[in-house]
Amino acid sequence: MNTANLLRLILLAAIWGGSFLFMRISAPVLGPAVLIEFRVLFAALFLAIVGFVLKKRLDLRANWKHFFILGFFNSALPFLLFAFGARTLSASVLSVLNATAPMWGALVGAVWTRHAIGLRTALGLLLGTAGVALLVGFDHVSSKPGAGLAVIAALAAALSYGIASQYARSAKSVEPFANAHGTMWTSSLMVLPVLPFFPMTGAPTAGIVGAVVALGVLCSGIAYILYFRLIEEVGTTSALTVTFLNPVFGILWGALFLGETIGWYTIAGSAITLAGTALVTGFVPRIKRRSAVAAAAGK
Repeated sequence: MNTANLLRLILLAAIWGGSFLFMRISAPVLGPAVLIEFRVLFAALFLAIVGFVLKKRLDLRANWKHFFILGFFNSALPFLLFAFGARTLSASVLSVLNATAPMWGALVGAVWTRHAIGLRTALGLLLGTAGVALLVGFDHVSSKPGAGLAVIAALAAALSYGIASQYARSAKSVEPFANAHGTMWTSSLMVLPVLPFFPMTGAPTAGIVGAVVALGVLCSGIAYILYFRLIEEVGTTSALTVTFLNPVFGILWGALFLGETIGWYTIAGSAITLAGTALVTGFVPRIKRRSAVAAAAGK
């Protein structure tokens, strides 16, 4: 991975880590449904402009069913569940729970393909569960009313991402930008029926409006472009490492802008959860070494 792609990876982690900050700011006032409806709508409009400029076809007629299925599991459902959890949980906790998505994906894959879960996977699942329990159990948000349901919702959102990843592997091949663009439009349609069940609880301030726009344009639109560029440049496995960086920024932004506490349990719980996820997914960072001759030749 060259310097440019490493910077893209860090920038993407910072953006996606910030999504939990923006949800934490806006969800308690707007409610999960209104927040996510505007998030996916702003993202769809932004990607439509980018697609027009780059002359990228959406081909909705041929791919509408695929966009609805992928949009449901990869955007509409997990976005709603995380926004529901953001009314109670801190940005730090949400970002760590989101980091379990690859772990869920590996588990769903084992069930999907009917393969037995190996010892390493089982150990990883135990570690991941222990890490989440440690983080949530000691964090002060666990004492808030509805915290337990919020944690379940956030974990279900991560599970939804795991289902989406397995579906994407078996689904027909669709150009990555079209996937991002098309699923934002279908998600905006699927969130509409949920709006009456989660009305707003107050009037949005300028800060909340800014957070919603940032969620749509920055955390969904621009982030997808960065992510798919990374996949093209370094491959899916290397791009997946963004999942391990997201909690770093989620915790950092929560502490800087919301005054969230970073306790020993935050660090320990995050580390154990990420270690479990790495075991389940088989992720092992590799450092490529160049020989002295190649280095001297500038290759």
